[in-house]
Amino acid sequence: MLTSPAEIRVKPLDHHDASLPLPTYETTGAAGADIRASLETNDRIGGLMLAPGARALIPTGLSMAIPFGYEAQIRPRSGLAFKHGVTVANAPGTIDSDYRGEVKVLLINLGPEPFQVRHGDRIAQMVVAPITLATFIEGELDETHRGAGGFGSTGGIGGGTSE
Repeated sequence: MLTSPAEIRVKPLDHHDASLPLPTYETTGAAGADIRASLETNDRIGGLMLAPGARALIPTGLSMAIPFGYEAQIRPRSGLAFKHGVTVANAPGTIDSDYRGEVKVLLINLGPEPFQVRHGDRIAQMVVAPITLATFIEGELDETHRGAGGFGSTGGIGGGTSE
């Protein structure tokens, strides 16, 4: 059975458009809540143009209080990535429990055509997940079959072993 984390307090900022919903799960089985672009007033009519290869921080007009012990991961929307090549550049981005600034989404246009981010567009999805804090200690490591084999060393891209 699914359980819900503690409530996430969301504070709309001065430039947030009150007609836009807070992050919303679009279906009952959705793992991610869609978040929308809430552009500055002077960008709302024309939107923001992302040239091929360009990246931009897109404002949401929201700040949040993520409960201690959780993070909010900002992930790409599959439709934007598939149809336009637009994705989250630092996917997944993390909103830590002690961050209280505006949530902005770092979009990048990997597609061949310019892409217009319009006011109110669903630009990313947010997945709230529990975290585990580790304790890091200095010491010797145990041996494994893989050892120091890096990128591609397990037969993936390029086969063979890496140096």
